[in-house]
Amino acid sequence: MRKSILFILCLLSPIAMAELVFPEVAAKFAQDKPSKVVCFGDSVTGVYYHTGGRRAYTDMVGIGLRQAYPNGDITAINAGVSGNTTVDALARIKKDVLAHKPDLVTVMFGLNDMTRVSLEDYRANLKNIIAKCRTVGAEVMLCTPNSIRDTASRPIATLEQYVAVVREVATEEKVPLADCYAAFEYIRTQNALDWAFLMNDPIHPNMDGHKLLARTIVSTLVCEGRPGASVPAPQSAIPRTLDRITAKKPLSILAMPPYDTLLTKLLAEVAPGSAVTMTPWGVTGQSMAEIETASKGVRGKGYDLVFIAVPASASAATTEAFINSYTWILNNSLSFGYQEWDVFAVPPSLAAPLKGDEAQHDAWQKRLIRAQDFELIKGEGGSMEAAENALRTWLKTQLAMNHARQHGD
Repeated sequence: MRKSILFILCLLSPIAMAELVFPEVAAKFAQDKPSKVVCFGDSVTGVYYHTGGRRAYTDMVGIGLRQAYPNGDITAINAGVSGNTTVDALARIKKDVLAHKPDLVTVMFGLNDMTRVSLEDYRANLKNIIAKCRTVGAEVMLCTPNSIRDTASRPIATLEQYVAVVREVATEEKVPLADCYAAFEYIRTQNALDWAFLMNDPIHPNMDGHKLLARTIVSTLVCEGRPGASVPAPQSAIPRTLDRITAKKPLSILAMPPYDTLLTKLLAEVAPGSAVTMTPWGVTGQSMAEIETASKGVRGKGYDLVFIAVPASASAATTEAFINSYTWILNNSLSFGYQEWDVFAVPPSLAAPLKGDEAQHDAWQKRLIRAQDFELIKGEGGSMEAAENALRTWLKTQLAMNHARQHGD
């Protein structure tokens, strides 16, 4: 299905394909000359909890463009701020966008505008943003926002009116359109569950969703489906934990069983002398909703590492409720913005054999762990002994990589 989506992405823009790739910008991308792309937007653009707190689609756009132009020297700059509308955008455009003297600016607003900016003002603000970018010689690409779940505060019918304005302004101003809304909606029409697995909450995509945003943007520029399709999670999964171990600083951990006991044992083995304070997060016998409620008290407690291991027995009334609760367990454990402490999650199959509904719960957890930009520990799993061996190997590998990074190896 991915190839068909990408083919459609190349046909979505109202601008002719010959006009989609900015010739001068493309030529600069292709050469060994510094070039800058600024992604301008709201919390979907910025780096927040919904993608794991380390990167967002801006990073994927940079990777995608460097894949498409391997000889280029392309920097992608994130200019996304939570809660922003186009009104806020205009107030900070000089500092956050124009000061970088970008070659290209992508513009994605609307999910907040639809709640407090009129359609007429939204249209005028988009045109004003384009005009201001052009004053510094930057080309502009408009992006429709991703699609959302229908809620009272953000009805889909209202969002579609704002999406229509973006498309109209793109045509009127003769700028390319990355129709992210259409890309998300195409997947929803094909398989509603696949669409749900792209979303972190009613309005924010997870990292899998951000990769779709990036593919849509890059495909509109170069009509190439490869960029951003298979980008692994960042190598250093628990940087704060590793740095504190290396510096022999006290380490505070919140962990679900059985990993509270197992981590205490393994850290004493692989990092002797570490001063670890372990707080068990009791979840045995709880439903997904109960664990989600408890997760609301995690943020801001001063933990260096939160280790999540939701048991396969934890159930929810529907698939959507399961997805929603598990996602919020991760969300509430993360810092709101850029990563301030470590969060790591493992599926139940790492420590126990599963079948039936529990195997399905495990499969959903794995998919959501990856979609939140977390690493999955490699190992056969299926028993406590296997889980211990896999976790020991993983911890040793993480410590070795951290040592190499610190010493420039």
